[in-house]
Amino acid sequence: MLDPEIVDAFHRDGYVVVDGLLTDAELEHYEPLVTDAVAARKRDAKPLAERSPYEQSFHQCINLWEDFPAVRPLTFHPRVGQAAAELLGIDAIRLWHDQALYKEAGGRATDAHQDHGYWPIRELDTVTAWIPLRGSTLANGAMGYLPGSHAVGIRKFVNIFQAEDPSGLLDSPEIAGVEPFFVEVPRGSVAFHHGLTVHMAGPNTTAEDRAVHTIIYFADGCTRRNARWHPSVDRDGIEVGAPIAGACTPIVWPRAEADLPAPPPPLPAEILGIAGTGVLPQP
Repeated sequence: MLDPEIVDAFHRDGYVVVDGLLTDAELEHYEPLVTDAVAARKRDAKPLAERSPYEQSFHQCINLWEDFPAVRPLTFHPRVGQAAAELLGIDAIRLWHDQALYKEAGGRATDAHQDHGYWPIRELDTVTAWIPLRGSTLANGAMGYLPGSHAVGIRKFVNIFQAEDPSGLLDSPEIAGVEPFFVEVPRGSVAFHHGLTVHMAGPNTTAEDRAVHTIIYFADGCTRRNARWHPSVDRDGIEVGAPIAGACTPIVWPRAEADLPAPPPPLPAEILGIAGTGVLPQP
């Protein structure tokens, strides 16, 4: 489905924007559904200025596909899933989890980080589809990527949940002097980035929330790296070293468009209060 030039750019830079994966009709349908799901999950009514730096960066709501059936077809969108598989060069791809990332009007910048450090996945065949439901601009919090940072050997955990990051990620000698490239993504296009690509996002200086739905994928056959708790593996009882395959991580592609998986049993209330809003226990 993808031009070879797009795949080559992804392997070289660690990110790429694929135009026209979603239609206007699809976005008009899904945007209010995701927005309503985020509103239902929001638990913090504090003014923006009174929240933690992490909370000021965005509202993060994971696994919307599980308890909002109307969002499920977007998370399992066949064209987006196929594009992700072709970028990784694999035959089958699974869902790690989806998540909405809504940066409120006035929201602060998102700190530089790599995604893979948050996931107990041993292999590196991971990619995130970043779908701005109304488009992203430099003004409303566009993503910035460090080109080639996925391929230089950096693998650091950045605790963006704290006020200060002690990891020194941007001071790593492997990426010294590499400037982030901020990418505006038109409505209907999807930005993809590798799990090791160092990325960030600008502040939202507009009067409207930046509405984004993301889908995290990994290659079928990947295994569990460590025992750190994560709902994508622990609810299915996946042991360290075992292939990650269960009700929480179904195949996304190849899959018939109308064949949507049944969600796993709901998280217990004491866990949903943490994982349901996206804030996972840290190592």
